[in-house]
Amino acid sequence: MKRVTGLVLTGLIAVCVLSACKPEAGEEKDGKLKVMASFYTMGDFAQKAGGDEVEVTTMVPAGTEPHDWEPEAQDIAALEEADVFIYNGAKMEHWVKDVLNTLENKELIVVEAAEDIELLGSHGHQGEEGVYDPHVWLDPRNAEKQMETIGEALEKAAPDKQEYFRENCSKYKAEFAQLDQEFEEQLEPLPGKDIIVAHEAFGYLCRAYGLNQIGIEGLSPDSEPDPARMEEIIEFARENKVKTIFFEELTSPKVANTIAKETGADTAVLNPLEGLTEEEIEEGKDYFSVMRENLQALVKALQ
Repeated sequence: MKRVTGLVLTGLIAVCVLSACKPEAGEEKDGKLKVMASFYTMGDFAQKAGGDEVEVTTMVPAGTEPHDWEPEAQDIAALEEADVFIYNGAKMEHWVKDVLNTLENKELIVVEAAEDIELLGSHGHQGEEGVYDPHVWLDPRNAEKQMETIGEALEKAAPDKQEYFRENCSKYKAEFAQLDQEFEEQLEPLPGKDIIVAHEAFGYLCRAYGLNQIGIEGLSPDSEPDPARMEEIIEFARENKVKTIFFEELTSPKVANTIAKETGADTAVLNPLEGLTEEEIEEGKDYFSVMRENLQALVKALQ
């Protein structure tokens, strides 16, 4: 209840901020669609689909783990000025409903990119009781569907740019297919199929390519396992000769390091693409390059 109240208060502050900084009537815009995206991957897909015809702002700052992030007044003020808002859904962004209820921008086109994708729950099974794995984009075929959904929303916001948006999505459709093929061809012949990961973010990737994820913790990235779970993971790693314990760049590697030390395994990053650091963005990394880094890490661990 405290979280909801805070978001509503933030929304009211945002309205006051907005009323002070709205452009004057008749003020010209640059012609680009103003797109707000909840976190990095949604922003990356929006930029790829929209190209030069969109101005994309990603709400979760670079280097920030998005699961527990909440918007501030300036974020809500920016939504009041936006044409399109893109979020993943599947309860990745717990704050969306409360924030949307505070907005006065009734023309805002809202896109839930995972809306038409079959969701998995804990341990890679069908979601139960509303507890889902939101990381659908880690299967390139799901990511392709998400970009198509985003492209359709951009077309709705700017019908005169329809052909341009469709050409962009078509180009990336081929890239998603190529990425999918690379994963399939390189992972299928490997003897290893078990991966130990910091939290269960990789269910869609594992389902797509016949892998088995063993999460040190469940779907929450910031919880820590109890001693019994640690012992269970250590025993599994020893019995199955697991060579690599994966952790995530935006979370602490402490638990992964402890298990690796007990089992003689190495540690490596497996990136769930919830966010990139400022340095990675400056280097020009994106969904495709990071997914290929993930593929290289998996091949090394499972060969």
